[in-house]
Amino acid sequence: MMNLRIYGDRLKQLQPLIALFLLCLVITLFSDRFLTVTNAWNVMRQISVNVCISVGMTLVILTAGIDLSVGSILAFAGAMTASLLVSATGFPFLGVYVEITTFGAIVLGLLAGGLLGLINGWVITRFHVQPFVATLAMLTLGRGLTMLWTKGYPVSSLGADFAVIGTGWFLGIPIPVWISAVVTLLAALMMKKTKIGRYIYAIGGNERAARLSGIKVNRIKLLVYVLSGVLAAVGGIMVTSRLDSAQPNAGAGYELDSIAAVVIGGTSLSGGRGFIMGTVLGAVIIGVLNNGLVLLGVSPFWQQVAKGVVILIAVIIDRSQHKEVK
Repeated sequence: MMNLRIYGDRLKQLQPLIALFLLCLVITLFSDRFLTVTNAWNVMRQISVNVCISVGMTLVILTAGIDLSVGSILAFAGAMTASLLVSATGFPFLGVYVEITTFGAIVLGLLAGGLLGLINGWVITRFHVQPFVATLAMLTLGRGLTMLWTKGYPVSSLGADFAVIGTGWFLGIPIPVWISAVVTLLAALMMKKTKIGRYIYAIGGNERAARLSGIKVNRIKLLVYVLSGVLAAVGGIMVTSRLDSAQPNAGAGYELDSIAAVVIGGTSLSGGRGFIMGTVLGAVIIGVLNNGLVLLGVSPFWQQVAKGVVILIAVIIDRSQHKEVK
């Protein structure tokens, strides 16, 4: 009986991998362009942005929270970085103007993402606002700030140095893939090897018990929302670099893809259960599904339907497993 339970638990952990294998098999049967090196790198480059955002989303969901603002933060951070690259920043009344380097613009873009994430965390912890409501407000606020910053126009011609981030290669691997791999590795190490990781799981498992045990719950929550904002900014910088343009409507729908990746990867929406590598696998499944539907010539409308069905199935499985644990 014990062996059957162990095998059942292992099978649950392997569900995303089995789903990915079956998905690849089906697409391969209907498209001879899927299993090519060019397409493989194309898929990996496309999912790199979602991996970064989804890693941040995983940290938030593990605390039993949610972050609906990642798409808007992505857009604002990308727009800020782009505008700093193409125009001098200064104080006209002092007659002082400063040109920002590529590195400086990237750092300021990341800080902008972290600041918006900090506001999310502060509203949630200070005023006890539900994460869904707080981040929904930031979704609208961030999009409005992006429109104000860009005046509704794209910011283009960002330079060759910046373009390398989204289109360059290093040791035969696209740089966005390297970036997402580093983000994944650091997050996985944090969750497995540090007190912060253990505290995040503890808060998601039972917040009241975590408080009674001495964990600074509000500080940890602030940290995870800041990290979510920073990683959304990383995604925004990669998107902006790849397109050589910051679009005011960039990132629309990215929050749904990231939540889907987290849930498909096995992280519970109730918090306390999940792991980073599962999220990465979930992001790969979403990326392969998108790519496969395009290769098969499926209508964009039906693509949305298919993605919705996959998310719904993942949520149903998550809820059924959560009931079993109870």
